[in-house]
Amino acid sequence: MGEEATSAQLTEGLRSMPSGSAVLVRMHSASYTDSYFATLSSVLREYVMEVRGYTVYVSVTNPASLLIDILGSVDIPTSNVSFVDVTSYMMVGKGNRSSNTTYVESPTMLETIMLRVEYLLRRNTSEKKIVVIDSVSSLAIHNNNRILQEFLHILVNKLKSLGAVTVILTVIEETAPELSNVLSLICDANITLQVEAPK
Repeated sequence: MGEEATSAQLTEGLRSMPSGSAVLVRMHSASYTDSYFATLSSVLREYVMEVRGYTVYVSVTNPASLLIDILGSVDIPTSNVSFVDVTSYMMVGKGNRSSNTTYVESPTMLETIMLRVEYLLRRNTSEKKIVVIDSVSSLAIHNNNRILQEFLHILVNKLKSLGAVTVILTVIEETAPELSNVLSLICDANITLQVEAPK
């Protein structure tokens, strides 16, 4: 994949990525909402539904319950998606928790996030596996830059060793240059998502 891509090109790029690859998807804050939903559609509708793969979705920006509702409203099934929700542990009562969601108490608990993702991947027998980290910009609000860089380096290498395709979302204007540099180094493809004009 080149430096810039539309959501359709992102989908095509994901199809051609070998197992154990990592893709950095950068979005501009001005077009964030459109870019975000285009990425969700590319990954979960066009890619995962097509290859019938298993997805672990680390939700830092939005609660998993909101994502499940949004995906349901556009007929994207979540039966083969596991969410690791790091934003709503304190807000969701045990009786209201989704069966395909695990909760991490805080976005600062990076090691716990890594262990949950690894556990979910090892437990699932699907040949195609994908991990979505949504998003580095949100994680950066809660974590020291150096610690976050180290976490991402270890996590991406671990996911590569497990054969998962990793998709990392970040907002360009909200990502420190040194963090952006680390992401570019650990990812095999580095794209800026361009919002497609309506036809």
